[in-house]
Amino acid sequence: MLKIIDMIFGCLAVRILSIFSPVQSDHGVVSSILIIRPGGIGDAVHLLPAVQLLKKRFPNIAIDILAERRNSSIFALSPLLRSVMNYDVPHEFLSVFRKEYDVVIDTEQWHRLSAVVARLTKAATLIGFATNERSRLLSFPIPYSHDDYEVVSFLRLLEPLGINSPQHIETAWLEVPSAAAARATELLRPLNSGKFVAIFPGASIPERRWGVDRFRTLAQRLTDEGVPVVVIGGMEDAREGEAIVRGLPAALNLAAKTSLLESAAVVDRCAVLVSGDSGILHIGVGLGRPTVSLFGSGIARKWAPRGADHIVIDRHLNCSPCTQFGYTPRCPINARCMAEILPDEVFTATVSLLNLKTPQLPNYLLDIAGRH
Repeated sequence: MLKIIDMIFGCLAVRILSIFSPVQSDHGVVSSILIIRPGGIGDAVHLLPAVQLLKKRFPNIAIDILAERRNSSIFALSPLLRSVMNYDVPHEFLSVFRKEYDVVIDTEQWHRLSAVVARLTKAATLIGFATNERSRLLSFPIPYSHDDYEVVSFLRLLEPLGINSPQHIETAWLEVPSAAAARATELLRPLNSGKFVAIFPGASIPERRWGVDRFRTLAQRLTDEGVPVVVIGGMEDAREGEAIVRGLPAALNLAAKTSLLESAAVVDRCAVLVSGDSGILHIGVGLGRPTVSLFGSGIARKWAPRGADHIVIDRHLNCSPCTQFGYTPRCPINARCMAEILPDEVFTATVSLLNLKTPQLPNYLLDIAGRH
């Protein structure tokens, strides 16, 4: 429905505004910036290195975020923002137009309506991705590619402000609030152990789920080695979490027992995070935690973690990745790309990051780890 609304009303609004509201480009002194970030958790996490770089270049700048309720809590993991407002809270959305901004950066990759919102702010400089008609509303339309790591794509939006992408991206860019950290300490007390593996079995779509039985086998193998396991997730993951840890020693099911920020605090304490392509995975990367990630429909070259502390398992089937601009078609072969990932190889990858022992990784895992 959103895509249809955007196609009809977004295209019409672009035509009208591009005729009656000419594009500007001179931002002059930059003292305030609005960053528009609708969408999911992963986009929000990958945007924050750009926020860090902005504050480094302009230490006194005020940065506001226009997000959605489904991703806005992520921005509590950054102390660099002045305020966070939500598209889907009317009075917060309207407050954007009562403020003055020197620059608006629209980080939406495809939909046109966010570019319309950017233009309606009347900021002198509008920066965003040139993926369709939306480019007509921007002072600086920036190319977007599915071949680029998403963090790098967002960093490129800073180039019109004279900020070039760094050679190396920080290994950690999120910061857990103290209240969430204290809650994690309380929840993890039953483990009585400093080292544990966090498992997130959830996913936003069925095509990205690995399956409760496989996660259960992985948890069994880890606890047999004396490694505690903690399952995290939302209400929708509670039953799977219980099935994964049932009867296992030193295993906790915290699914549905934590807020998103508290889940982040738990991840911040783990030795390794195991997850499919998910918002929780990206939070783990942003916190600097080692990860084993399972990719299939998602575009690994854009979304998979980078660095020696991350092992990405991807079967690279002919039909994958099949996701584009956040849309994944229904899979006619029951997500074979995920089903063919075996618990033994995920266990081997996890143990290698734990440094419990030094098992020989399969050749394709070594190849994947080297590339990322």
